[in-house]
Amino acid sequence: MTTLIVIAKEPRPGRVKTRLTPPFTPRQAAALAEAALADTLTAVAATPATRRLLVLDGSPGPWLPPGFDVVPQCGGGLDERLADAFAGCDGPALLIGMDTPQVTPDLLDVDFTGCDAWFGPAEDGGFWALGLAAPDPRLVRGVPMSTPATGAVQRQRLLAAGLRVRELPRLRDVDTAGDATAVAAQAPHGRFAARLARLTAGPGR
Repeated sequence: MTTLIVIAKEPRPGRVKTRLTPPFTPRQAAALAEAALADTLTAVAATPATRRLLVLDGSPGPWLPPGFDVVPQCGGGLDERLADAFAGCDGPALLIGMDTPQVTPDLLDVDFTGCDAWFGPAEDGGFWALGLAAPDPRLVRGVPMSTPATGAVQRQRLLAAGLRVRELPRLRDVDTAGDATAVAAQAPHGRFAARLARLTAGPGR
């Protein structure tokens, strides 16, 4: 079985989902981030795994379900933090972020039989999931992050290493208010959709 890794930031106002501000306030953006993280962790908790690992920038809160090992993120750029997360794994590992609350256990229950890597492209050109049968930090370190070409560069890095790559479905990250609306519509029964509905319900927002 697989180690499931979630790399995340503690959902504190002004530190997460800053592209949601405006139209949301920093506190509202943090509330949406917390709901997205809670939905993500719930999906991971329901997925068969040898270990569930939260690589966290910040401190755990009431949104963290049982069954997770929590380790701090290292310093450096996102590529360094992803590489460090994989470096702490023995055996197959699948890493995701906190920006896709629509994930399900079916998506995360990957099988490495016959392949060396799983790659989940994101609609913005990045990637939402990366799975490695033999985690090697060098496969991630140095990939330019948060650009429209990030996903293409990462996928090419895997292929150039001679890995057999399978693709997961393309998902939409929650970065903007438009993303939030679209993702909530895809997962209407989750915490994220409920929180967004409350925040956009009317003048009381």
